[in-house]
Amino acid sequence: VQLQASGGGLVQAGGSLRLSCAASGHTSSSIAMGWFRQAPGKEREFVAAITWNSFSTAYADSVKGRFTISRDNAKNTVYLQMNSLKPEDTAVYSCAARPFGIVTMDGSYPYWGQGTQVTVSS
Repeated sequence: VQLQASGGGLVQAGGSLRLSCAASGHTSSSIAMGWFRQAPGKEREFVAAITWNSFSTAYADSVKGRFTISRDNAKNTVYLQMNSLKPEDTAVYSCAARPFGIVTMDGSYPYWGQGTQVTVSS
């Protein structure tokens, strides 16, 4: 499975961005997709995840109510809509995939895309 993330950029605090992650290769609709982020000098952290059928989602407490994860299996793409962005959301955001259910541990995701930089100015 190959993953390609896009949509990052520079935005002012309070603004919005939508990240996309396109999957290709031996994809299956039964994979869960997740977003993680890593800020400079910090460890990578879980942001959000979604099951293959979109029935279940999970969010980090820091983004609940501001970020929304969704997916379009027909397009093999997962999205992360980020609203009310804060400077502390500044990080490299990466998408990841794993078989079956949602987990928040990055080590449980065998497939990773390259990151996309999100910078939120104050």
